[in-house]
Amino acid sequence: MTARATPAPLIVAASLTAVEGLLLLGYAVLELVSTDADRLAVGITTALFFTAYGGGLVLCAWGLSRLQSWARSPVVLAQLIQLGLAWSFAGGDTTVVAVVIAVVAVLVLVGVFVPSSLDALGEAENPQA
Repeated sequence: MTARATPAPLIVAASLTAVEGLLLLGYAVLELVSTDADRLAVGITTALFFTAYGGGLVLCAWGLSRLQSWARSPVVLAQLIQLGLAWSFAGGDTTVVAVVIAVVAVLVLVGVFVPSSLDALGEAENPQA
């Protein structure tokens, strides 16, 4: 069995997904550090949510880079959520944030759905094909 090369668009998608995950993990730490007694439950649950979300994205990024097809669906779902988030930030002072979030999400989606990435992930599912 020969080792398959990971296509460049899929590497870019996995890398951007990993960056998103790491940023969410950083946000979880900041949320936990800034939690005070008045909002202890909200702070802890928010930190736990972003820890799970960020950790999941990092795990899926690792899976994509290893041509694991199971990682594609959660990454696509996360990017669709990011596009909705970008839409909610559109307008006013947060437009730049919206554009950055949307551009990253679109780049990841393109990287996952480009034919060479689909072929590589499909071959990982069907090695005899």
